[in-house]
Amino acid sequence: MTRLRRKALVALFLFTLFIFGTMMGLRTLKPSDGFSDLAPGMDFIGDKSERRRLDVKDVVVSPGQFHMGSSDTKVVFTKSDRDYSIFYDVHIFYYLWYGSPSMDNKYIHWDHVLVPHWDPKIAASHAQGRHTPPEDIASSFYPELGPYSSRDPKVLESHMAQIEAAAAGVLVLSWYPPGVADDHGEPTEDLVPAVMDAAHRHSIKVAFHIQPYKGRTDQSMHDNIKYIIDKYGKHGAFYRFRSSTGRVLPLFYVYDSYLTPPESWAELLSAKGSHSIRGTPYDGIFVALIVEERHKHDILASGFDGIYTYFASNGFSFGSSHQNWKAIKAFCDANNLLFIPSVGPGYVDTAVRPWNNHNTRNRVNGRYYETSLQAALSVRPEIVTITSFNQWHEGTQIEKAVPKKTVTRLYLDYLPNQPVHYLEITRQWAENFNKEKDKWLM
Repeated sequence: MTRLRRKALVALFLFTLFIFGTMMGLRTLKPSDGFSDLAPGMDFIGDKSERRRLDVKDVVVSPGQFHMGSSDTKVVFTKSDRDYSIFYDVHIFYYLWYGSPSMDNKYIHWDHVLVPHWDPKIAASHAQGRHTPPEDIASSFYPELGPYSSRDPKVLESHMAQIEAAAAGVLVLSWYPPGVADDHGEPTEDLVPAVMDAAHRHSIKVAFHIQPYKGRTDQSMHDNIKYIIDKYGKHGAFYRFRSSTGRVLPLFYVYDSYLTPPESWAELLSAKGSHSIRGTPYDGIFVALIVEERHKHDILASGFDGIYTYFASNGFSFGSSHQNWKAIKAFCDANNLLFIPSVGPGYVDTAVRPWNNHNTRNRVNGRYYETSLQAALSVRPEIVTITSFNQWHEGTQIEKAVPKKTVTRLYLDYLPNQPVHYLEITRQWAENFNKEKDKWLM
């Protein structure tokens, strides 16, 4: 009897030890800063801020129509052949700077130079020169469409179909004023009408991502805003956002906004500024880029309406680090600012900055992207931005890519997944984002 009791106690002890070990093992699987195995949306139901939102309801419209109703940014429309949704609270950065001989008489941007490091000693240990398309392009991935021209109507149509498939409702167009371009490209403002027309055919809206050009000031920005609204404000694809005051206003992203001091921005963006756009036909929602932590205070002092993070490399900057988003969101909530986190599928820019390998973020077959999306949704934003649709130089694109090998290059690809893999992930999370928003209101 004593022996049986002893065996029972030993068995009970071993069983208890097994249960304890199993529970501890399961606990270690809980994601923190790493990758999550949980389904989208299942990992962020707990921690929810208390910021008040406007009521969001689904609005059914036909293609080409845009009706905000009581919705901030969410619109669901029905096509004749099927129910189909795109979401105006999912914005995607888009670049219009590519050229090819068939449309532009030369390659533009695909032949980008290898940017030398600022330290001559480091620069000397890396390749120099420029790329030679079509076999050697300025990207670590190779587009399904090849090194295309942004002027090609067929390319624009394919891009809009892909963006629609990804359920992203707002294309955020990288924009320079007429006659102005980036250091490696050519002016593209004349292409904007074609982009807007193509977007409109897919019920996609277009917002403007104003780039830092030489001589950009608060005064020149006033002129830029006036130009954009006067020229495109009546177009069916022109994007407007419902503000916290109920006004429906154009939304502008301002890249590298920190290059202009807060006191200058305040002349444009505060109600008492010397050339304020507030309360005028050129008023809008202006969203500034946060890179360093101190920028949030400058953004507030400048009179901006929101903050976005842009970079798809987690840890690259204060703003792009997922672990800081909760604090940035709390700052924005406390100061009535929009917080718009930016997420991307990965990052690799060594095709143009061969010395920058330390900022590479591998895609891990989509898990990096899903982790970024999860981090964004966990802070309950009004809008999420995707970096990017087609920034091929930095390897952040979700546009279709294909495997390719040449004599001198072996390109990265999306295998074992299909070229549409990142479009499909984007749609899955866009739909989930809007389901979660409905829960936040309950």
